[in-house]
Amino acid sequence: MTRKVADCRRFPSETNCTLTITGEEDEVLRAATQHAISVHKHQDGPELRERIRDFLEDEESKA
Repeated sequence: MTRKVADCRRFPSETNCTLTITGEEDEVLRAATQHAISVHKHQDGPELRERIRDFLEDEESKA
Protein backbone atom coordinates (compact mmCIF):
# COMPACT_ATOMS: atom_id res chain seq x y z
CA MET A 1 0.00 0.00 0.00
CA THR A 2 1.26 3.46 -0.90
CA ARG A 3 1.77 5.75 2.06
CA LYS A 4 0.16 9.19 1.93
CA VAL A 5 1.46 12.63 2.86
CA ALA A 6 -0.36 15.74 4.10
CA ASP A 7 1.95 18.76 3.95
CA CYS A 8 0.68 22.07 5.35
CA ARG A 9 3.44 23.96 3.52
CA ARG A 10 1.45 23.50 0.29
CA PHE A 11 -1.21 25.91 1.55
CA PRO A 12 -0.65 29.40 2.95
CA SER A 13 -1.92 29.90 6.48
CA GLU A 14 -1.82 32.60 9.12
CA THR A 15 0.40 30.36 11.26
CA ASN A 16 2.87 29.54 8.42
CA CYS A 17 2.45 25.91 9.42
CA THR A 18 5.19 23.49 8.34
CA LEU A 19 3.71 20.23 9.63
CA THR A 20 3.97 17.15 7.42
CA ILE A 21 2.07 13.96 8.27
CA THR A 22 2.96 10.65 6.60
CA GLY A 23 1.42 7.20 6.95
CA GLU A 24 -1.36 5.00 5.69
CA GLU A 25 -4.27 7.00 4.26
CA ASP A 26 -6.68 6.46 7.16
CA GLU A 27 -4.00 7.38 9.73
CA VAL A 28 -3.05 10.54 7.88
CA LEU A 29 -6.67 11.54 7.36
CA ARG A 30 -7.42 11.20 11.09
CA ALA A 31 -4.30 13.10 12.17
CA ALA A 32 -4.66 15.82 9.54
CA THR A 33 -8.32 16.33 10.45
CA GLN A 34 -7.46 16.77 14.13
CA HIS A 35 -4.63 19.15 13.18
CA ALA A 36 -6.92 21.20 10.91
CA ILE A 37 -9.47 21.53 13.73
CA SER A 38 -7.09 22.26 16.61
CA VAL A 39 -4.48 24.42 14.87
CA HIS A 40 -6.23 25.95 11.86
CA LYS A 41 -9.65 26.24 13.54
CA HIS A 42 -11.61 24.46 10.78
CA GLN A 43 -15.00 22.99 11.62
CA ASP A 44 -15.17 19.19 11.69
CA GLY A 45 -17.47 17.49 9.24
CA PRO A 46 -17.62 15.42 6.06
CA GLU A 47 -16.66 18.39 3.87
CA LEU A 48 -13.44 18.96 5.80
CA ARG A 49 -12.50 15.28 5.61
CA GLU A 50 -13.17 15.21 1.86
CA ARG A 51 -11.05 18.34 1.29
CA ILE A 52 -8.22 16.79 3.29
CA ARG A 53 -8.52 13.48 1.40
CA ASP A 54 -8.24 15.41 -1.90
CA PHE A 55 -5.16 17.22 -0.53
CA LEU A 56 -3.25 13.99 0.25
CA GLU A 57 -0.38 13.00 -2.02
CA ASP A 58 1.47 9.72 -2.48
CA GLU A 59 4.75 9.53 -0.61
CA GLU A 60 7.75 9.68 -2.93
CA SER A 61 9.63 6.44 -3.17
CA LYS A 62 13.06 6.51 -1.52
CA ALA A 63 14.32 3.65 -3.70
